[in-house]
Amino acid sequence: MICKSIWVKNFRNIEEGQVSFGEGVNLLAGENAQGKTNLLEAIFYPSVGRSFRGAHTPEIIRFGESLAEIRLTYQDTKRDQSIGVKLYRDRQRLVEKNGLRMDKLSDIVGCFRAVLFCPEHLSMIQSGPAARRSYMDMAISRMNPRYMRALQTYTAILRQRNALLKSAYHDRSAFDTTVELWSRRLAEEAAVIAEQRLMFVRRIEKHIVECFSEMTGEREMPTLRYNGSSGQEEEEYSDRGAVTERYFQLLMSSHDREISAGATLWGIHKDDLDIRLNGRSARNFGSQGQQRSLSLAMKLAEGEICREEFGDYPVFLFDDVLSELDENRRDYVLHRIRGKQVILTGCEPGLLLGVPDVKRILVENGQYREG
Repeated sequence: MICKSIWVKNFRNIEEGQVSFGEGVNLLAGENAQGKTNLLEAIFYPSVGRSFRGAHTPEIIRFGESLAEIRLTYQDTKRDQSIGVKLYRDRQRLVEKNGLRMDKLSDIVGCFRAVLFCPEHLSMIQSGPAARRSYMDMAISRMNPRYMRALQTYTAILRQRNALLKSAYHDRSAFDTTVELWSRRLAEEAAVIAEQRLMFVRRIEKHIVECFSEMTGEREMPTLRYNGSSGQEEEEYSDRGAVTERYFQLLMSSHDREISAGATLWGIHKDDLDIRLNGRSARNFGSQGQQRSLSLAMKLAEGEICREEFGDYPVFLFDDVLSELDENRRDYVLHRIRGKQVILTGCEPGLLLGVPDVKRILVENGQYREG
């Protein structure tokens, strides 16, 4: 997959800009706060249907404006394609693919595939379970848009159930009459999501092992295990009916505790990805260097899964990552990105002088020019 160009208007600090990209390595070079990461955010937005910074629409739209626009052109294994997104302050987003209006943003998720790696991802192993759930959710959604719709449905049901739990602290009547319905629906979506997460973990583990072994000289063996909050063993997740029933039983078992907490205590929003090195927790016992290598391997492995699934690599987006890596890991990344399209950011225009055929784009105050 190749990102050919992007046109952006009123997105963050970008008043209006258009950038064309080469098929190899593209370097966005400029000082901090000039618009490098903003452009990566705009490129990544159509891939997952949201900001990788967790920003809401009003935060993305340029100050004083009511509308931000993204128009991305890309080439997949079939032909040239285009995606357009319009973000409004006061109404729903509008989405187009190849000039045709889409009903909702999730309709374009997975069409343009990109893998993002930023400095925050280097602490993915150290971080809490939410970071690893986000890693799984983003990666799976790009390959399976139905998964994203299941996540959206789950989140909506969870929000409703939590609202009932909060109100039940003072009056349980509405909760008691509807809790079985909401718990059943939540359990059904949880079973779908848990099954897909487990399948993803099993597929990606071999690529993480390969990348990590190349970086470390095959001295250590990482293993991954999906830790579902239902407490079931991995092989049990293949029986969706049994998983649904298990989640339902848990959701119906501790209402007093949940009302006191004002939140749902069971479900896929509590799950984690257990990552180990030679049988020991990488989070608790891994060195910082080991944790960084594992985080890097996890992101590069995403690209390998995409290639297996669709026949070509995704676009790799690296936001100021090379400056955070030591020389060995930086050399490994530069070796791994050969033959793939990469768009990365850096403060120095002379970065990657030893890498052939780098297209350099200078960034200053939301303006972009080849340099």
